[in-house]
Amino acid sequence: MQEALRIGIAVFNAGDYHVAHEAWEEPWLALAEGTSEERLLHGLIQYAAAVHHGRRRNWSGQRGLAESGERYLAAVDEGCPVNVDEIRAYLRRLAADPELAERRRPPALRYAGDAIEPTDLSFEAVATAVTLLASEYDAFDAAVVDDAVRYAREELGDDSSPRGTPQRRSRGFVGMLFAFAADRDQRSIVYERLRGHVERRRSRESDVSGLFEK
Repeated sequence: MQEALRIGIAVFNAGDYHVAHEAWEEPWLALAEGTSEERLLHGLIQYAAAVHHGRRRNWSGQRGLAESGERYLAAVDEGCPVNVDEIRAYLRRLAADPELAERRRPPALRYAGDAIEPTDLSFEAVATAVTLLASEYDAFDAAVVDDAVRYAREELGDDSSPRGTPQRRSRGFVGMLFAFAADRDQRSIVYERLRGHVERRRSRESDVSGLFEK
């Protein structure tokens, strides 16, 4: 649950609000109803959905989600690592003034005080994030992203980077996947680079396979 929480926070802070909802939904459904963790994820899902609807000027839908999200987060136990008090205050303002979503970026989500971004995640968490992103947007071929993740894992298994180098700064598929998850404005450009690398790698694999079929 903690890993899914961090992934959702990271993609939310990158501006992919609906994808954050997707990251949290499956673990939320697996939690017992009424627990503090269930209320936290439920409230965050409502928060992400409210922002998503606001960006599409669906004011009535946004208002209802803001009101219900605030109620769920109000029932979260003290000591929660997420900045629920700040989010509740924003949701109250949003319910009273839905057009606030157009005038102000929603507050960043924080985990243990840190506004987590995709570049703060582990590779496996980023792999989950990019898979969700590819499923969300029609512009991206999920099969290309799946292969890129597979090739990135192969890179990590044969890692020649200097010891201590953050994975987000790695070259090749690993670095491109971190950039794809983190940079929403440049994501389409990063994807085209990623697709080109995947196609070349697929072609090499096909050539090698063909040698053994003759």
